[in-house]
Amino acid sequence: MALDLGPRMKLEPKFFMTPQLQQAIKLLTLSRLELLQSVQTELMDNPALELDETPEKQSVADQAEDVELRDDSSESAQDSVANVELSTFDRMLSPDWQQYLDNHGNERHDLGAFEPPSSEDTSDLWENRLIGKTTLEDHLMWQLRLLKINDHEAAIGLFIIGNLDSNGYLAVTLDEICAATESTVGEVEPVLKRVQYFDPVGVAGRELRECLLIQLESLGLADSLAAQIVSGCLAHLESKRYEKIARELKVSRDEVLAALGVITSLEPKPARGYEQHEACPVVPDVFVHNNGSEIVVSLSDTDVPRLHLSSRYQRMVGPESEAEEPVRQYLKEKLRAAKWFIDSIEQRQRTLLKVTRSIFKFQREFLDGGIGHLKPLVLREVAADIGMHESTVSRATSNKWVNTPHGIFELKWFFQNSISKTDGDIASASVKAIIRDVIGKEDPRKPHSDEHIVALLSCRSISMARRTVAKYREAMGILPSWNRRCLSDKASGKTGRIKPGPRI
Repeated sequence: MALDLGPRMKLEPKFFMTPQLQQAIKLLTLSRLELLQSVQTELMDNPALELDETPEKQSVADQAEDVELRDDSSESAQDSVANVELSTFDRMLSPDWQQYLDNHGNERHDLGAFEPPSSEDTSDLWENRLIGKTTLEDHLMWQLRLLKINDHEAAIGLFIIGNLDSNGYLAVTLDEICAATESTVGEVEPVLKRVQYFDPVGVAGRELRECLLIQLESLGLADSLAAQIVSGCLAHLESKRYEKIARELKVSRDEVLAALGVITSLEPKPARGYEQHEACPVVPDVFVHNNGSEIVVSLSDTDVPRLHLSSRYQRMVGPESEAEEPVRQYLKEKLRAAKWFIDSIEQRQRTLLKVTRSIFKFQREFLDGGIGHLKPLVLREVAADIGMHESTVSRATSNKWVNTPHGIFELKWFFQNSISKTDGDIASASVKAIIRDVIGKEDPRKPHSDEHIVALLSCRSISMARRTVAKYREAMGILPSWNRRCLSDKASGKTGRIKPGPRI
């Protein structure tokens, strides 16, 4: 059979993502902060893109869209979107720094005798004093510098402080410290011991047991019953097997409970309170509330810059321009890219508004009743409602937050799995809220087991397996029933919840 090597023409449909489409998809996925950073980057890279510095500003209330969720809603109302513009706040806070430094020196940071500031400079007193949050490493380094030690010991202490984990425990072994600092174990151990007694006491412990014993020793309780329990019965302490601890140590149960009060006052995580990163407040992208028969949806875009094409460069590419052809082609490309960027931002805002509107069309009862009235919802339902692909809905809800009458939630949170119920399905978040409420109202002396919670849910026509209840309980950070049990302290005559033992 002869082979035909001649040229052939073939039609084959293919999908190509243009750079403009890729840019639109990227902007849709970005969070609020990332969008602002992307706008600043584009302004620096593209001279044809400019800020609209019009003094008139629209308030969020003026941008709000009253969306009536009825079948006769017009298409134009669904496609409208609030205008975006640049906040002039940053421009109001742009001083002449050279002049400022000339007029306001650093004399207030002088370590000499204190002198009250003069009347003419008291207005800037607090503005000049910026205090950063102290980290655990900074706190320990400050204490290390106060010690009278040689350079080699200081290098060992520096290595120890630099190798603590997020809980304040030592993350390396003695051998690794010796190898890194060219030291012997006899040189490392005294420095490690001194660091472990820094504030907070117990830092640089190699395990929970050592951390707690160091704290007990610093309190003068090295030979106490509490130290014996931590040293030999920590596993029993975690599982609250107090009778077994009493038998092994040959003491009474009341003595064990008294020692437990001391142990629970210790800090199992010395690094607590010295987080490396401060929590940033969430700024919602959308505001939603129920106004009687209408749902009001508005974009929080007052700090999203309003952009426009440079009129100067538009004239330079016009028919009357005297610019050379290479310059005209360059500017045309930049103008085209700037227009695509502006259109992509507007499309992002329209899509976000449309997706949010659709979500609360399904979750309208949540606005009235809260988490307990959430309905099961999947991406496919919202995508079908607004005529978009599921991937578009997923991108539009990623890293986006919405302000509702019941708090601020991530948009993706409103997509809930369904749990079977006799009179219809219920959202998993609603079931978690019920479980939390049931545990919150339990008798602390006889807490509900997971099996008992399953029975209580069954009384509410909710069918769940015990392992599912346990999974939901753990996801909410709720301890098992044997760890929630309240014991009476006969020695003190008080009855109440005893804090759970240290978690390993």
